[in-house]
Amino acid sequence: MHILLLNEYFPPDTSATAKCAAQVAEALAANHRVTVLAGRPSYDPIERHPHYLFRREVRGNLVVERVGSTAYPRFEMRRRVSNYLSYLALAVPRALTIQSDVVLAMTDPPIEGIAGALVARLSARPFVYNIRDMYPDMAVGGSIVRAGSFTARWEAMHRWALRRAARVVVLGEDMRDRIVAKGVDPARVVISRDGITVPETLPSPDNAVAREIRGDLRFVLVHAGNLGFYGAWQTLITAVKTLESEGVGLVFVGEGAMKSQVQSMAADCRAIRFLPFRPASEIPLVLSSGDMHVVTVKRGLEGVVVPSKLYPTLAAGRPVLGLAPEECDVVRIIRRSGCGVAANPDDSNTVVEAIRGILHDLEQIRRMSARAREIAFSYDKVNHLKIFTQTIEEVVQ
Repeated sequence: MHILLLNEYFPPDTSATAKCAAQVAEALAANHRVTVLAGRPSYDPIERHPHYLFRREVRGNLVVERVGSTAYPRFEMRRRVSNYLSYLALAVPRALTIQSDVVLAMTDPPIEGIAGALVARLSARPFVYNIRDMYPDMAVGGSIVRAGSFTARWEAMHRWALRRAARVVVLGEDMRDRIVAKGVDPARVVISRDGITVPETLPSPDNAVAREIRGDLRFVLVHAGNLGFYGAWQTLITAVKTLESEGVGLVFVGEGAMKSQVQSMAADCRAIRFLPFRPASEIPLVLSSGDMHVVTVKRGLEGVVVPSKLYPTLAAGRPVLGLAPEECDVVRIIRRSGCGVAANPDDSNTVVEAIRGILHDLEQIRRMSARAREIAFSYDKVNHLKIFTQTIEEVVQ
């Protein structure tokens, strides 16, 4: 069959959705024809493209078509919106001319699912909606936009797209709960978590990168990844300030839209440090560092954003501090498996209590590490892509 995949970002874009879109497209292309309709690279790309109206790349069963959207850096919202709108203005008409058996849409730009549902309806094709981040819930919950008539209309259109979908593919149980609560038939909602390839061996924790991250801190919390608006940053930083005198520190490795604000929150704390992203080849070394890795989702965004950073952390055999509401997937996994500790994103005292409970218990930390590594195999990338492929095939059949 022929699958049309709609997502603005695709490698050489470096966003998480670009990488996921590439994984899905390559997996589907093993047995089917796949056309990806993307824009000019704009999300911290490793390669930039010159101006063009359309560009086509053929790689066996996989065809990558790109429309000549604007490609401004993503950090200024007005320019990012220009990228979104120019992509949609060119991609929707082009999508209507591509003869495919099914339309598969992801969530870049944030109304891609609505655009995909429209293309599918106008061309009488089945529609599959893969929700990576749920809008407008994320925009409202992250205070990007204010709730009002605009977001109400956006939500109405999004619910229309959800009703049009033959299948809605989500990242976790919490996101599934959100979608079902919007009135979608539970039988049409499929969980396909972001998968990882679990390495057979792990680097020694006594490596140069890990030593740089740890510094002279005795017990190190590490947050490796995007510093976005979804995190309970103030709660986390307040807790570390309380624990500073007990040898606890926090190291952020990465960038993000909230980095400057988070740095301001931590300005008077010597136990909190900020390091830039490391090259991809050094990610295993970053993951080997720290006594515990932080995964955080602030209240109101449970099921709206599902941090994929949890799975490589598990694969690295590191315990997890889940700073998130109880409904979140990360907390559910911690509670079920014992791979870490969980705390209330609104109460720094619960973080302090959780860390103090394990601070001097090396045996408990060892057990959490072992459980993290053990359950990582449940989230193998091969299983994720198999579920995704079977879902698409079922819709077309």
